Amino acid sequence: MAHKKGGGSSTNGRDSNAQRLGVKAFAGQLVPGGSIIMRQRGTKIKPGTNVGIGSDDTLFAKVTGRVKFTSRGNRGRYASIEPVAAE
Repeated sequence: MAHKKGGGSSTNGRDSNAQRLGVKAFAGQLVPGGSIIMRQRGTKIKPGTNVGIGSDDTLFAKVTGRVKFTSRGNRGRYASIEPVAAE
């Protein structure tokens, strides 16, 4: 007699949902304050001016403006928002 149950489809049928990580607002794009710029694990891109960081390392816009990504060499890559006048 078998001592273990067969590893059929009912045993293997679990999988986690996708986390939907990545860039949500690209460079030059106009975003309203509070909108998410990037969802990430760890700080691949760090927050620059007018950008906040959430507890799960999500970057979000603090003000309405255009997204700008800059590379600062050894200090890493930064996302910032260049404010635009309210129209």
